[in-house]
Amino acid sequence: MRKLVTAVVLIALLASGGAFAQAKSGKQAGYEQLNLFSEAYDRIRQDAVEPVGEGKLISAAIAGMLSGLDAHSGYISEAAFKAMQTPGNVDQADLGLVVTIDNGQLKVISPQDRSPAALAGVKPGDLIFSIDKEPVYDLSLGEAEQKLRGSAGSEVELTLRRGNEGPIKIKIKRQSYKLETVAGAIEDLKQRPGSKLIGFILDLRNNPGGSFNAAVAVADTFIDKGDIVVVKGRKSTNVKRVAATPGDAAQGLPVVVLINGGTAREAELVAGCLQDNHRAVLLGTKSFGESSIESLIPLPGNGAIRLTTARFMTPTGRRIQGKGLDPDLTVLPLKLATLPQGDRRREADLRGALKNTDPIAQNDKDLGVRPASRANPSARADPIPSVATDEMGSASDEQLSEGEDVLRGLALVTGRAG
Repeated sequence: MRKLVTAVVLIALLASGGAFAQAKSGKQAGYEQLNLFSEAYDRIRQDAVEPVGEGKLISAAIAGMLSGLDAHSGYISEAAFKAMQTPGNVDQADLGLVVTIDNGQLKVISPQDRSPAALAGVKPGDLIFSIDKEPVYDLSLGEAEQKLRGSAGSEVELTLRRGNEGPIKIKIKRQSYKLETVAGAIEDLKQRPGSKLIGFILDLRNNPGGSFNAAVAVADTFIDKGDIVVVKGRKSTNVKRVAATPGDAAQGLPVVVLINGGTAREAELVAGCLQDNHRAVLLGTKSFGESSIESLIPLPGNGAIRLTTARFMTPTGRRIQGKGLDPDLTVLPLKLATLPQGDRRREADLRGALKNTDPIAQNDKDLGVRPASRANPSARADPIPSVATDEMGSASDEQLSEGEDVLRGLALVTGRAG
């Protein structure tokens, strides 16, 4: 409780400090805000019902500042930061979960494919209430992620809520898992005896993303020229374009990309790149809408801060953050996991979500990009977010079936049909 009270007081202090700053400018306003912080700091130390250490107060203040920025920034303690920096620790493993903080609750964006969490049945949108019977409501994102990690072979118990169902308890064993690379999968398919490829279906449904560089490499696998992604920092002049390298591993064969509400972050980078470069047809439902890039900034001897320092856009300058990607062909799965209206959230609905506040036309001028063509208008009507179902990848997978039909049609048009 003391931790909660301290954090609330300091967050309120910082919020009032922000309002105070609007009335004044320059160094003087900054000094007055620091004086206000110092006064509150002293009062808490002197009057709190239980003694509070200086280190704890400062850590809470830093955590409060960062949590008030957006859903992805946060403070990482020294112990957690050291654990993250331990190289090659084969004894450590995780569950393969990508999570975020949504209205103070720990929410699953998506489990990674073939991960322990995915195999145990954890779904996108699940709310995690406890980890090993310890409530998570007062944990930062970094602290929650640290609790999900542990020794390989160890077991963790999660208490979840899914839609209107009652609490669900799941025990998951932490273990390493391997994600197959796209380039490796393509080569494997090419080398299968008697196979004649007519194209590829890239399934990015419920893919929460991962490494930025790995996503760039995946997109680069399918295109041999043009831009892959545009990265924009705080200043309008801080713009970086990442270009493709020569070579197309798919050798020009048609590509269909499956997306849904669980397609997020770097997975959206890949989908947006292939769509803008007219290299693939996007099929499914609107993606999650998150394109923030966080930097890990060490605080020597005091942990680190994870700070959102940039966001990426598609090659034509379309903004993904808070909007998501519209598919070229909207196809709803035959069976949808039931979610109450209040749980149908995307990145734009998260507390402190980053907004696209800049006028699009002006930014397009700054970036020197051409206006992107609008996606299929019918795709904008997305009342029900698509989430994980047991039918994905099975004979009853409507989206996959439609993707196969589209791929055959593209192969006929391009003369690649087998």
